Amino acid sequence: MGKGDQKTKRGKIHRGTYGKLRPRKKKSSATTADVPTKQTATKTKEADKATSDKSL
Repeated sequence: MGKGDQKTKRGKIHRGTYGKLRPRKKKSSATTADVPTKQTATKTKEADKATSDKSL
């Protein structure tokens, strides 16, 4: 039950592999994708205001 045991978490860490006891971490790219969407929405509102002001 040490570093040589392939079925334990310590053995997975030592070998550099993943499995049931040591799952891979999920990437949190979904939260970073939402942030630019909000910024572009505010930019389009500002652009619409600027366009409507120019037409007056």
